[in-house]
Amino acid sequence: MDNVLTFVTFLPTVAALVLALFLRGDDKVAQLNAKRLALFATVITFVISLFILFGFDPEDTGFQMVEEADWIMGLKYKMGVDGISVLFVMLTTALMPLVIWSAWDVNTRVKEYMIAFLLLETLMLGVFTALDLVLFYLFFEAGLIPMFLIIGIWGGKNRIYAAFKFFLYTFLGSVLMLVAMIAMYVDAGTTDIAQLLTHEFSSETIQVLGFNIIGGFQTLAFLAFFASFAVKMPMWPVHTWLPDAHVQAPTAGSVVLAAILLKMGGYGFLRFSLPMFPVASDHLANFVLWLSVIAIVYASLVALVQEDMKKLIAYSSVAHMGYVTAGIFTFNQQGLDGAIFQMISHGFVSGALFLCVGVIYDRMHTRDIAAFGGLQNRMPAYALVFMFFTMANVGLPGTSGFIGEFLTLLGIFQANTWVALVAASGVIFSASYALWLYRRVVLGDLIKESLKTIKDMTPREKWIFAPLVVMTLLLGVYPSLVLDLIGPSVTALVENYHAALPMVADVATH
Repeated sequence: MDNVLTFVTFLPTVAALVLALFLRGDDKVAQLNAKRLALFATVITFVISLFILFGFDPEDTGFQMVEEADWIMGLKYKMGVDGISVLFVMLTTALMPLVIWSAWDVNTRVKEYMIAFLLLETLMLGVFTALDLVLFYLFFEAGLIPMFLIIGIWGGKNRIYAAFKFFLYTFLGSVLMLVAMIAMYVDAGTTDIAQLLTHEFSSETIQVLGFNIIGGFQTLAFLAFFASFAVKMPMWPVHTWLPDAHVQAPTAGSVVLAAILLKMGGYGFLRFSLPMFPVASDHLANFVLWLSVIAIVYASLVALVQEDMKKLIAYSSVAHMGYVTAGIFTFNQQGLDGAIFQMISHGFVSGALFLCVGVIYDRMHTRDIAAFGGLQNRMPAYALVFMFFTMANVGLPGTSGFIGEFLTLLGIFQANTWVALVAASGVIFSASYALWLYRRVVLGDLIKESLKTIKDMTPREKWIFAPLVVMTLLLGVYPSLVLDLIGPSVTALVENYHAALPMVADVATH
């Protein structure tokens, strides 16, 4: 299928334009039509994206299904996927129909709500398929706008504060990345990502403001990209926007934020930092590893004292992304495989956990942990689903969470045993806060009067969780579905990284 990447990427935008131009009114019929069209568009996008998955050759470590055309001012419109990006495309297209379906009870400015999510899907897919620096940057930055509106318009009581904090943190980090991209264009004479991956950026020591910068241009560019990707992940200590954004965002917004948007930072490290700036990556690896394990321990301890369910799960995401960044900067097969697997797994598990919060928030309009207790007595199906994803979040063997954490820790151990020792403590901490949350919300006697009439999950809610349960189990018992797909590309990335080090490291020492 020709131009399948362009078709998949921009189909949601076409649906958004149809909604904006042709749907009139704000009555219940118009609202239902808006939801139906958005759901239909995301389902069709997912179905067409299967052509990408089934047409992908894992043994080919280059970019596949490449589409290229002249754009503006000599720039190219270029898109493609490799073993590192193809699964993020699939994760996005698979989750968006569930996100739209989970928002079926929204009744405020429904048309605009659906348009925001449809545009967001296009921008997220663009990040994972763009093969031009300028195109990547446009998709990467433009994604802030619909999420800013989703939080700011449909969020909670402090939504304006959370929306601006989210926007400013992520935007300011990306300004430095833009400066680095311009410098890269001046140095390499191209914005083509495929060509930049083979270009050797200077690693000679330079002097800036009286300081010797080991790694030279590579180190400066690495730090500029790091400023953007670290905020996006988010890494400690630039993580503080995430809990606020999650708490104030509507349920569907929290799902997209946790399941897909956070993965852009990890993808950026894999696409740019490691292959383009190997000397800088090598010099700063220990710095990133220790930042990662600080995030794991710190975020886990903070999660233990939270009173808001969403905030607890948000800090859990910070901790789990710590495993991802640590795995990436091990520069070995197990660490990188584990990091990518963890991101895919976290997409399903964290998305499901935020949906679990949304189920009881829709009924009780509170996320306070103290407001619940004994839900097993009235909501047995909910108790079962919540337990399953709690166990997956902890990393129970047989779930996808175990595979990602195990491979990541294996890779970290090979790189730095002390970092691995501290990172392993996060497994105990995650069990502590996750089981504490489940105990307080679901188990025990049903004492509170307000909960005695609460209804269990509806058939729609059960169907939304069904594919998430299936994928979490399937990846847990058959991880080769992911590992076979990403393996050759990860191997090529590791080999190219280590091959580049001796050549440029010698230069760096002079």
